[in-house]
Amino acid sequence: MLLDIILLFVGFAALIYGATKLVDAASSLAAKMGVPSIVIGLTIVAFGTSAPELVVNVFAATSGSTQMVLGNVLGSNIFNVLAILGISSIIYPLTVKSNTTWIEIPLSLLAAICVYVIGADYLLDGQENLISRSDAITLLMFFLIFLVYNMFTAKNGGIEEEIETEDYSTGKAILFIVIGLAGLIVGGRLIVTSAVSIAEVIGLSERVIGLTVVSIGTSLPELATSIIAVRKRNVDIAIGNVVGSNIFNIFLILGVSGTVMPLTIDENAFFDITVNIV
Repeated sequence: MLLDIILLFVGFAALIYGATKLVDAASSLAAKMGVPSIVIGLTIVAFGTSAPELVVNVFAATSGSTQMVLGNVLGSNIFNVLAILGISSIIYPLTVKSNTTWIEIPLSLLAAICVYVIGADYLLDGQENLISRSDAITLLMFFLIFLVYNMFTAKNGGIEEEIETEDYSTGKAILFIVIGLAGLIVGGRLIVTSAVSIAEVIGLSERVIGLTVVSIGTSLPELATSIIAVRKRNVDIAIGNVVGSNIFNIFLILGVSGTVMPLTIDENAFFDITVNIV
């Protein structure tokens, strides 16, 4: 039990370090190749904060721990709204932009409702509650639409935010990309195996472990990003980080995980899904 707890924290450290190094190196390499800052911000940097959830969930899905997948996604989204926005607003009052209010927040709500609709198979057709591969591909299609929308609004809104990148040489950038990927893989594997062991020892379901311990650990990059943003008075980044992360978690991470392995949904999970919608 103690060893599993230690390995869990080691896994979180490796996961977050790997994601950070991967983003820094990939951003540096992309900048050297002339990729616009907007594209780097909307793809590489956005992927970096969601990489921990993605890697952990893919490992969980391939290991058959599908309950942990849904628990991690829902737990991360709930933590993002209640904890990260709460902590951020204590540090500095948050003002919501009009386009966030009218476009991105409703889209985040739509994503949450999608989980309920595609998962409630028993209510709709009497079948087992399941996020099938076709459901997962539908989520990925929504994610592509969201990504295109972000690109379109950024370009047409005249947003050309400069993304700070590390000035690595090409060789060093490639080396750090490999190190970052290794950190993600090792950390993700350690988190899944140790979390499953802890759940078995203390008698909790994998869904509950994913909903609590795992989701909080994988949400640490979003927490750090939002705190840094509000301390610099970049309120838009703090709010956009949370809303965007919640959309990423459902459309991209749940979509990829469900494509890897169909996800069965426990009846108790519908309470968590409802809380996520609210």
